[in-house]
Amino acid sequence: MFIVENLRYKRILEIVSLTISRPISCIMGPSGSGKTTLLRMLNRLNAPDEGRILYNGQDIALMDTIKLRRNVVMLGQMPVIYSGTVADNLQIGLQFSQRPPASDEDLRKSLAWVELDKELADSCHNFSGGEKQRLCLARIMLMDADTYLLDEPSAALDKNTERFIIEHLTEFVLRKNKQMVMVTHSEQIAQSFPQTIIRMEGGRVTEAYHE
Repeated sequence: MFIVENLRYKRILEIVSLTISRPISCIMGPSGSGKTTLLRMLNRLNAPDEGRILYNGQDIALMDTIKLRRNVVMLGQMPVIYSGTVADNLQIGLQFSQRPPASDEDLRKSLAWVELDKELADSCHNFSGGEKQRLCLARIMLMDADTYLLDEPSAALDKNTERFIIEHLTEFVLRKNKQMVMVTHSEQIAQSFPQTIIRMEGGRVTEAYHE
């Protein structure tokens, strides 16, 4: 759960109070409304000029960033693929969060879960955009975080892959009693997962609707 209090950031955000507590939350608003900036603040990729963000009762400004990002993982608009094999790319999230490596069996299970028919030793060099994003999804699911931040998945994906990514991560989050906060410009996507819909404009929250 996140609690935002008296948050200011440059001329981009000014949020007096916001609570994000439901398993699935969607942040909506026009371009330039501060959606992605707010999302990035939830795992300290940006730091506020004023105010604070509490995560499960702790001020994230006082938390170790590795520990925070081990529990709050972000999947961005563009898939990030590293040099090396499929296995290397799956393991790297665990390495960054200083966790033990996964077994080959678990790596294969993660690929099956996202329906990516690739071998662990395959190079990622010629993957399509959708294949890269599925690989990134498998990577963050392996990290078994408590909270997942999803930034505008439709920006880099075709509609079928977008839907696949969102539905699989939603199922994973609900089944494992985790949390997902998603920025989207799609009213259709937001209405499909309406537990909480947060609307922003001009860096401010204009509405927070709870199902």
